[in-house]
Parts: sequence; structure tokens; C-alpha cells
Amino acid sequence: MRMASPAAPPPGLPVPDDLEEPVVLYTTPWCGFCRAALGLLHARGIAHVEVDVLGNHAARDWLADVSGQTTVPQIFVRGRSVGGYTELAELDRSGELRRMLDAP
Repeated sequence: MRMASPAAPPPGLPVPDDLEEPVVLYTTPWCGFCRAALGLLHARGIAHVEVDVLGNHAARDWLADVSGQTTVPQIFVRGRSVGGYTELAELDRSGELRRMLDAP
């Protein structure tokens, strides 16, 4: 049985594969976990792009489709969905985040 491919992103939404920065975060302004994820990336000096999806239902639907998650932040490293802040922090603690960023 063939799996359906994810829906196309809404027009104008920056998507990880189209950006040069290795980390993309989809956030909302009032999200504490979003601020924590941004703080971790700033503290490590990791280049990233923040995309505000507040009120953008099409973007949130697309994120749910490609990541399987409906919450923010949604974080992508080198185009791969890694989850939210908790998963990002674990990747950082384990050293896997650095390995992912250093990979070609």
C-alpha cells in the first residue's frame, strides 16, 4: 500500500528545503516552549529561521501533515522534523544536534 505524500505547503510559507539556515522553527509569539527553543539555539550560536504561524491555519494544517504534530514549536533540522522544544533539548544534551548540524 502506498502512503499519500504530504500536502503542498501554503503559498508564501517558508519551508525548510527552500532555506539556507540549517534549523527552521515554526512558532507563535506567546509560546513559552518556542521562546525556550529559540534561547537554546541562540545560546549555542546555531543559525536558524523563525516562522510565525499565529493565525495561519493553512500553515498549521501543513505542519500537522508533515510532522504529525499539532503544537508549536515545530522544529526542522536540515529539513527533517525533529519535534518541539523537548526533543530539541534532548538532541542537544545527547550531542546528536551537533552531529546533525555537522553532517553534509
